[in-house]
Amino acid sequence: MEWVETTGRTVEEAKDAALDRLGVDERDAEFDVVEEARSGLFGRVRQEARVRARVRPDQPRPRVDRRDRRRRGAPAASDGDAGATTPENADASVEAKAETSGDRGRTKTPVAPSATRSRDDDDDVPGPSAAEIGEQARVFLDGLAEVFDVDAEAEVELLDDITVEARLTGDDLGLLIGPKGQTLAAVQDLTRAAVQHGPRRGARLRVDVGGYQQRRREALARFTNG
Repeated sequence: MEWVETTGRTVEEAKDAALDRLGVDERDAEFDVVEEARSGLFGRVRQEARVRARVRPDQPRPRVDRRDRRRRGAPAASDGDAGATTPENADASVEAKAETSGDRGRTKTPVAPSATRSRDDDDDVPGPSAAEIGEQARVFLDGLAEVFDVDAEAEVELLDDITVEARLTGDDLGLLIGPKGQTLAAVQDLTRAAVQHGPRRGARLRVDVGGYQQRRREALARFTNG
């Protein structure tokens, strides 16, 4: 088999060009590097590489197009791949799942009897007693004082059958009162939410911190009485 001579910017590029001309794989060819590539200034190629190549004499093969070899080298689908996912059956699977989901979405969910109760029904259920509300409020305010790291003690007074006042007494409680009692109002709402659950009828809860509410009531009474 006669030799072919090719050039390239590198030896590998020259070899690839020779393989294209011979139409064989690299393992079926033999090469002779005539000249190595040389680089000039700024990485420019000063001299291209030059190689000679031919088909190995002991294993001559007919000339074929390398592109045909690549196509023939691609693995063929086997019987085991029959169940592999393809774009067509993937779309069908998605559509089937969508239909199934739609059927599930149309299924009526049974409503529990308790869910049909109205707020009026809840109003008829008696809530905790004033004593129970007061004790829960006392425990909550003690915990709140501990969280805020203030020296205070919670106490409870039953004002009447349905009204209870929880008081937090101590020194330096301005942090829990806030400007114009805004923080105190938030503490009262928070305490009510913690101890009074739902709209059921029960005791009314008031919260005072450091006697702030009491002083306001006394000032209002003096103003009213003139």
